[in-house]
Amino acid sequence: MEAIKVFCPATIANVSCGFDVLGLALDAVGDEMVVRKTADKGIKITKLTGQDLPMETHQNVAGVAGLALLAESEYDGGFEIEIYKNIKAGSGIGSSAASSTGAVWAMNQLLGKPFSNLELVKFAMEGERLASGVAHADNVAPAIFGGFTLVRSYTPLDIVRINSPSQLFATVIHPQIEIKTSDSRKILKTTISLEDGIKQWGNLGGLIAGLYTEDYDLIGRSLEDFIVEPIRSILIPGFDKVKSESLLAGALGCGISGSGPSIFALSKGEANAKEVAKAMRNVYQKIAIDYDIHVSKINTEGIKIVK
Repeated sequence: MEAIKVFCPATIANVSCGFDVLGLALDAVGDEMVVRKTADKGIKITKLTGQDLPMETHQNVAGVAGLALLAESEYDGGFEIEIYKNIKAGSGIGSSAASSTGAVWAMNQLLGKPFSNLELVKFAMEGERLASGVAHADNVAPAIFGGFTLVRSYTPLDIVRINSPSQLFATVIHPQIEIKTSDSRKILKTTISLEDGIKQWGNLGGLIAGLYTEDYDLIGRSLEDFIVEPIRSILIPGFDKVKSESLLAGALGCGISGSGPSIFALSKGEANAKEVAKAMRNVYQKIAIDYDIHVSKINTEGIKIVK
């Protein structure tokens, strides 16, 4: 192949109790990218629609991630990239991750797949480093592996793909305000109490156990964040009301998607997830803030080729 078009899914990072280590891929929203081989070396962004983002290679997350792959590749040519953004920057559902992963996944396909998924995550993390100042993997890992993923370790990088129950659906509301990941990291504490750590570790273990055993009640009980949510939620208008109304509407749990401002809820079944969407919509209509809303099954495939 000389060119490829791919769908790059939005992602929910942290999933309440797994700050910087847990994420999932969505099916209902994502970017599209076209990547083609060129004789000229390097990476060139030739088209970018949907968002006002830099097209200069070293200032674009797709370009930086792609250069990281090229640096370890034996390929002596280059690539051109077209980016069609459907995920808004600063939305909290992995806009930078979609661009970073889409670029390296498509390049790897065109080169005959010389790199593993784990290596692709490593390259894509360089795009995240540019976007947020931290090379985190909780968005890029599920985009590449699909489904739920756990970053067991960063040094060395170790990604574990986790079971995704078939009846699990996500509802995501994105208030039309922007919260930069780099800014939302600055307000976080650098230490936690042992008491909070114990509660958080218990929830993370409970959530993973619930996903594997498809115990939806256990999943719901485990979707609690004692560390990040209490701090970041103050930046999101109506967060507490959205959370309480989502739970009343039947959600298993509700929390901040990534660094926000998007709020996610997980539900058993699509019908429940749509009821949660109505509850979220009602809250934001009263606040009078514009929003986007998505109801999605868990995307177990990750990035995929589109015609």
